[in-house]
Amino acid sequence: MGASIGTEDSSKARNVDLNIIPFIDLMSCLTAFLLVTAVWVNISQLNTRAGGKSREGPDKIDPDPELSVLVEADEIWVGVSRIEEYERIPKTATGYDWPKLELSLRAHKTTGLFTENPVIQVAAESTKAQPVAYQEIVFAMDVALKVGFSDVKITDPDGLAARPHL
Repeated sequence: MGASIGTEDSSKARNVDLNIIPFIDLMSCLTAFLLVTAVWVNISQLNTRAGGKSREGPDKIDPDPELSVLVEADEIWVGVSRIEEYERIPKTATGYDWPKLELSLRAHKTTGLFTENPVIQVAAESTKAQPVAYQEIVFAMDVALKVGFSDVKITDPDGLAARPHL
């Protein structure tokens, strides 16, 4: 692409070639990068819904039992609402016992209560004194999805349908 640069009173006008090929190359690379990152973001998202007790309207009189997982700093609790049954999975020296959580969730999934129910609630109780890393919540969600609970709900510990009372 060329352009003529000069002033009106100048007897000689100068021709300048402007190379726009590098600009086009940059724009095509940026477009490809943006398309790829949009696909990555769409693929790697966690499909969750907010769960827990509703603040709107009364609770059901005889609700279906719900499975809840509470991740604490030193243990994991698996609870079934309406039955008030809780299982404690203590933290080992190497960290959380994810295989034991998987076995527990698999056992609940095979019972008659959760065979057709894909819903599970996951929460973490994290404080400054006893923090729970975000990655641990993601691991708990991954285990639930692996077992067959396709509808993972994230809630706060007080919103769990089955929360252990200590």
